[in-house]
Amino acid sequence: MHVFSKRPLREFWTKHPQAAEPLKSWFSKASKAEWRKFAEVRDDFGSVDLVGPFLVFNIGGNKYRLIVWPEYALQRLYVRAILTHDEYDDGDWKYEE
Repeated sequence: MHVFSKRPLREFWTKHPQAAEPLKSWFSKASKAEWRKFAEVRDDFGSVDLVGPFLVFNIGGNKYRLIVWPEYALQRLYVRAILTHDEYDDGDWKYEE
């Protein structure tokens, strides 16, 4: 999968250094994947959830949420948001453009 883009990941781990290694690990694994459907994502990341059209990954022992939009046919993942657990629970990310 091609991840668009690594920049928001870097920006997030600059603010939250504990997220750096888990996000780098996720990026490495996701970049090598060739997912064609949600079940294949779940095989690689057992704690991923499908929320509407988005994949929501638990990062760093459930401290952070990585929200991406998959485009399986084109082998692309678009990073929508990376949030702390509290920010995710707020739910505002669902309504932001």
